[in-house]
Amino acid sequence: MSDSKINALVSPEGSLEILSTFEVNRLKDRSEGGLYQLFRQCALAVLNTGVETDDCKTLNEAHADFDVRLVPQPRGLKLELINAPAHAFVDGEMLRAMREHLFSVLRDIIYSYSIPLSAAGFKRDEPEGITNLVFHILRNARVLQAGRRPDLVVCWGGHSINEREYQYSKEVGHQLGLRGLNICTGCGPGAMKGPMKGATIGHAKQRVKDGRYIGLTEPGIIGAEAPNPIVNELVILPDIEKRLEAFLRTGHGVIVFPGGVGTAEEILYLLGILLHPENADLPFPVVFTGQEENAEYFEMIDQFIRNALGDEAASKYEIIINDPERVAQTMKQGMHEVEVFRRAKQDAYYFNWMLKIDPVFQMPFEPTHERMRNLELHRDQPAHLVAANLRKAFSGIVAGNVKESGIRQVEEFGPFEISGDPTLLEPLGAMLTEFVAQNRMKLPGSGAYEPSYRITDREA
Repeated sequence: MSDSKINALVSPEGSLEILSTFEVNRLKDRSEGGLYQLFRQCALAVLNTGVETDDCKTLNEAHADFDVRLVPQPRGLKLELINAPAHAFVDGEMLRAMREHLFSVLRDIIYSYSIPLSAAGFKRDEPEGITNLVFHILRNARVLQAGRRPDLVVCWGGHSINEREYQYSKEVGHQLGLRGLNICTGCGPGAMKGPMKGATIGHAKQRVKDGRYIGLTEPGIIGAEAPNPIVNELVILPDIEKRLEAFLRTGHGVIVFPGGVGTAEEILYLLGILLHPENADLPFPVVFTGQEENAEYFEMIDQFIRNALGDEAASKYEIIINDPERVAQTMKQGMHEVEVFRRAKQDAYYFNWMLKIDPVFQMPFEPTHERMRNLELHRDQPAHLVAANLRKAFSGIVAGNVKESGIRQVEEFGPFEISGDPTLLEPLGAMLTEFVAQNRMKLPGSGAYEPSYRITDREA
């Protein structure tokens, strides 16, 4: 791909509310309290869709001369792009998908960071306020559609997967599309793109005109997992915790493909919530699936879960190997059970209000060396708290692997140290070692993986 760059004036595509002078000024503000750097970072990621990189720091350094400016117009707003990647354009015109994603970024950053400053009910340090914020961001993005029956399948899995695994995820998406089900992923490449691509074919065969390919991301990860062009509903949540909550509030079931630490983080978040006693009777279909060659991978994941969280956690999911049709049938049946349950409880189809999420899963975890060392990784606590703390450990490793802030910390202070109960950490270490061996930590071709973590013995 050519390294050439282009300057352009871009008009809105998709939904964008009229901006106030206050909002425009915050977007232009290059100080620490302003939104310019955040917007620029996310805009650059969107414009690099299709580029094989999962390193935010490297991406920003390669495009240090990129700039984005707001240009007020009599009938709205345009964006002036300076030194934008040329591959985002065809014959001088920006690809519609990228233009749409660009203004989705603008919409969500403005809404997430401006509205809560003045509106009641957006208390970021209270559980109800956090859920309220997630709801309003999704509603503002027009993701929540009243009256639509449960049909949204969340697909999780690695951005760094091999071609066979990608094709399998695509076939699962195809089978889901044939059954009229829609797809929600983390919006990036690999196992996030495959199900969407397959579903487009299934939807085409069934003449589904309004297929939904929802991508949920957050500023820290978007540079490593730029939205794939199939995404037609992109939402940027403020942080990983709100992103994960959005998956479970809007989705009606989850399919997990092979992945690395990011996928493990998602699994622990999901199981930690489903283990809460108040969610015991809540129907929420979960399937782990892959090809025959992935059977050992899922056996490893299953054993890790049983060791860390117990057999009850393992009862929350089904493992289906090499059978895309059965995966889709299981999800279709699960959608029916969700619909019956929510109708009986008079709960909304479009937002899972009844799902109980413990505050420990909602409060943002910003990994630092001190916080990673002090994680409570022991068994003397309820299973859902074990899951919560293991989730934070994986979140820190993800940050050290692909997020600019995490990469810089590891470069300056060395790998994050993880310590605790050996009966938890030995299986954790073994699983991480296997992720490295299977090239699930970084994209192929990005060089030898240097671990962003080190498992140590905690002194008594």
